[in-house]
Amino acid sequence: MTSYKSERNPMFRSKFSEGIFEQKYAHAGCETWAQLAHTLVEDVCGPADGCPDGLLSRDERSLLAQYIRDLKFLPGGRYLYYAGRPRKFYSNCYLLRALEDTREDWANLSWKAERCLLTGGGVGIDYSVYRPSGRRLVSTGGVASGPIPKMVMINEIGRSVIQGGSRRSALYASLDWRHDDIPHFLVFKNWHEIPVPGTKLTLADVKEVDFNWPAPLDITNISINYSTAWYLAYCQTNDPGEVFLANVRQAVSTGEPGFSFNFFDKENETLRNACGEVCSQDDSDCCNLGSLNFGRIETLNELYTVTVLATKFLVCGTLRAHLPYPQVYKVREKNRRLGLGLMGLHEWLLKRGYRYEVPLELHTWLRVYQGVSNQIGDAFCDKLSISRPVAKRACAPTGTIGILAGTSTGIEPIYAVAYKRRYFRENAKWHYQYVIDSAAQELIDHYDLNPETVESALDLASDYRRRIKFQVEIQFYVDQAISSTINLPRWGSRLNNPDTVKDFAATLTHYAPRLRGFTVYPDGARGGQPLTPVSYTEARENLGKVFEEAITAHDVCSLTGHGGVCGV
Repeated sequence: MTSYKSERNPMFRSKFSEGIFEQKYAHAGCETWAQLAHTLVEDVCGPADGCPDGLLSRDERSLLAQYIRDLKFLPGGRYLYYAGRPRKFYSNCYLLRALEDTREDWANLSWKAERCLLTGGGVGIDYSVYRPSGRRLVSTGGVASGPIPKMVMINEIGRSVIQGGSRRSALYASLDWRHDDIPHFLVFKNWHEIPVPGTKLTLADVKEVDFNWPAPLDITNISINYSTAWYLAYCQTNDPGEVFLANVRQAVSTGEPGFSFNFFDKENETLRNACGEVCSQDDSDCCNLGSLNFGRIETLNELYTVTVLATKFLVCGTLRAHLPYPQVYKVREKNRRLGLGLMGLHEWLLKRGYRYEVPLELHTWLRVYQGVSNQIGDAFCDKLSISRPVAKRACAPTGTIGILAGTSTGIEPIYAVAYKRRYFRENAKWHYQYVIDSAAQELIDHYDLNPETVESALDLASDYRRRIKFQVEIQFYVDQAISSTINLPRWGSRLNNPDTVKDFAATLTHYAPRLRGFTVYPDGARGGQPLTPVSYTEARENLGKVFEEAITAHDVCSLTGHGGVCGV
């Protein structure tokens, strides 16, 4: 058995995990993971003006710090980054709405987005209220440009705002399925159809070499909002409609737009954060993220205790976090939204010999997660005499904190047993390391598993029904949404081509009422993919070495500098 051990940070399973911590989160007073855990808990839950004894007792704070130190609960990346710093911008993302179709609102939306981005938080915006392009403007005699140019403006603000000189902006834009500009919105990110003047290349070709090369909405994830009216029309006709079918074809070929489902009592919750897991109907709402690591939690009793303290931690965060402008404080006080999520689910399954599905035992664990967070979220707020949370659970993608914990990210299956990953840029060159997935390696070492038999996201790319069903079953226990991207084979391949679109659309419409959002990623759809699968043998031979890319390229997952994107 070969296991990585660090004297400074003994809980990390790999040198890669420790390296991510050193690059992104370690700073004066938080040089080790244990120091950061202690400092963060004291910042969020400890003594402060007007609360000399702390929001949590000394014993609770000590146990909570231990659970963070042992990687059983990981607060979102913004919490980790701001631990011990004077400013406390703990929110990973902010949810905005275009409020009215006026020039004043256009200008105000830019101001709000920039204020949020300057904290290091991502921004998600629903632009549906803006009138379609080409409509006459009575007051000025002009012609409306439509919402897409405003999305481009916000995208370019995001390009220029790099928090702390290192964190790339994360943006999300959505539009109602009935909006007249939907046909243009659907294909707006078809970079493979946009030529680069003076060359024979398209934008997609160029971005394969340098992902920093500007392209339409290249910093923005886009989705289409589907309402109760869409769902009822489908139920009556068994026809999802031209927009939905076009959306499916675009998604399975290019990866975007994604799908935002908002039915019945959730009709107005069209606002999403940059990664899509937090839902709201209120402009200027915010994220408040942390994740339980099922891969490290050993028993149901321990899950109960960790969930109690994690829920209390996030409630405390609603009292201690700084926010970018006054309206966000008002909405937070009204909603007190929590986003307690999950990670390490695939590791949990592999440890117990399950394949990637939700067995009865996992349902039992999920009921504890759901029930305890509901009970404690309300009871602890009552004890503090503050408003109760309108929602308690949301599953973030947990990319970077998943690396720290050395486990499978979010609800995702392990991407690949072994891969090489771009992870930092120096002198205009990306560097990469070979990585063996920590959760897979743990199981290979402890249970003598064959690396070739460990099921991965790439293996499951040919079984999208099982992937969707897994997300649907987890969603039952989550009162907001789940950020999960289903890997698909490359567009044009045997399992993903024009002839498979209708079957995929039929599967997705079947599950739509039980989902809040949905995204896919066909292999090779966007340039700058940071992960490249390799054989277990090749990765093992090159562990610990740092390689320089032969070409300049940008990591699409924005693992640059301090803190990831949206809970990662």
